[in-house]
Amino acid sequence: MTFSRVCGFSGIGFVIMIVLGNAVLVPAGLPLTGAAPREAAAFFGTQQGAVALSSALTPAAWVLATLFGAGAVAALWPVERERGEAWSLVGFAGLILQNSAFAGVIALRLALAEAAHDGSAVEALWALEEALFTLNGTFLAVALTGLSIGGARAGLTPRWHAGLGLLSAALNFASATLTPLVMEHGQLYGLVGLSGWLLWAAWLVGYGVILIRHEPRPVTA
Repeated sequence: MTFSRVCGFSGIGFVIMIVLGNAVLVPAGLPLTGAAPREAAAFFGTQQGAVALSSALTPAAWVLATLFGAGAVAALWPVERERGEAWSLVGFAGLILQNSAFAGVIALRLALAEAAHDGSAVEALWALEEALFTLNGTFLAVALTGLSIGGARAGLTPRWHAGLGLLSAALNFASATLTPLVMEHGQLYGLVGLSGWLLWAAWLVGYGVILIRHEPRPVTA
């Protein structure tokens, strides 16, 4: 199996891991951003098992996301180097940063599960989790923008796919910009980020399929 195919399947696998993680937490009652600290305390105090199971899926997800990004760079870089561009590196940087930011989110959720009995700790930890979770939209936007523009300009991805990525980037960036409002009110403002995330997942699956089908340039002497 070629490196491009491995990385394409990794992109799809990343989406599957994230969806599975949410499939564990959401039915268990994970509070939405903007929820009161008492709701967070009630959830994390009674659903430690669900939090632990969801968290156990994330290390593999970060590895898969990194592989996907590396595959996109490998596919785009030969063309970008000729053009004097580096959009793929911008996108890869966004993926690495989102991995780092979400590692912080997962760490905070595990800390909330351990400290759910301490009201003051829950209030502080929950506010930090909400802020970091929402601000992560910035890094998703960077990843989407770099890899969408790079893919379209290199002829790797179709224009509609790049448009989908840029729309998702705009929604994720808007959500990150509105972080204080999302934290205070949630609900309507939170739908901006949710819409961007759903488009991001669809974009990732599409990009994964493209990498699976991609035939690398033959090496010439």
